[in-house]
Amino acid sequence: MAELLETDRRILRILQKDNKITNAALAERVGLSPPACLKRVKRLHEVGVIEQNVAILNLKQAGIGITMIVEVEMESDRADKNDEFIRRVKATPEVSQCYQVTGEVDFVLIVNVSDMEAFQTFTEQVLYSYSNMRKFRTLISMRRNKFSTEVPL
Repeated sequence: MAELLETDRRILRILQKDNKITNAALAERVGLSPPACLKRVKRLHEVGVIEQNVAILNLKQAGIGITMIVEVEMESDRADKNDEFIRRVKATPEVSQCYQVTGEVDFVLIVNVSDMEAFQTFTEQVLYSYSNMRKFRTLISMRRNKFSTEVPL
């Protein structure tokens, strides 16, 4: 785990809201010279605190009409079988998030599809075709009331 100074935390808070901010503007907001600020941001990338710079899409505008939360229960809780399932979902573009969890289910997936027909295709190709899947339960998101990629620092 990288040691984060308060200046690093200020930089990260700003970049989580707008990663297209210019280095000069970022440096001014955190009270550093532009070269010092650039050096800190580069270090945050190198040590892995910043994993990626991405665009967050408006799902509706991108043609994604339905978000599903899918709880998956496995038949057998074996590491090799779980690893195989994880590889499968990582290769599936409809799955935007996959969490291995404790409790009554083994995995929680966030699945984004255009419509119910696309979800049915997903279930047939990814879930039903996997021999170690015991059952799954689907929750259909009616409305997203909060969404953020920001984490508290």
